[in-house]
Amino acid sequence: MPAGPLPPVHLLTVVEYAALGEDEHGRTELMEGSLVWSPSPTADHMMATACLALQLTPQVPPEFEVIPGVDIDLELVPSDQPGSSRRPDLIVVDRAARGRQRTAGGLLRAADVLIVVEIVSPGSRSTDNIVKRAEYADAGIPHYWIVDIEPPISLLAGHLAADFGYRDDPSATGTYTAPEPFPVRLDLDLLR
Repeated sequence: MPAGPLPPVHLLTVVEYAALGEDEHGRTELMEGSLVWSPSPTADHMMATACLALQLTPQVPPEFEVIPGVDIDLELVPSDQPGSSRRPDLIVVDRAARGRQRTAGGLLRAADVLIVVEIVSPGSRSTDNIVKRAEYADAGIPHYWIVDIEPPISLLAGHLAADFGYRDDPSATGTYTAPEPFPVRLDLDLLR
């Protein structure tokens, strides 16, 4: 556990989690009221995130924007209950959401997110492919992309399929192209 103030001894709501502020010793997320720490991402991980954001930004429709590494309230429980907040590597979110956050406070909300992207790290493979996949589907986020930067670099794109969670397209290597949720073309080999 990082040095500094001790974490709260009770399960947190998302509001309480947001009030903790930024953590300078790695990344925290909130899972059913419990703080979850993970190490800071590697340089390769961060460069892949930046490269993906640079490719994606000019392709998103004007009502959306690309934001890396920001907390989102999954909105899985009422606001007075122990909640869940994740910090995906990248999101495509309704542009108006940031203005709402500026004026009303709190976190960005899952309801505003169109695409959530996780870049797999050695210690996150199960979490990204199983735990977060289920949480993001339960939160109603329409598209979930999992990028694996181990060669060959790949992108697995899933879209919500009613009550069945995410239905995956075939895993892409080289170039990823898709017509939905908007026309997109990504050169995955640039994520090295």
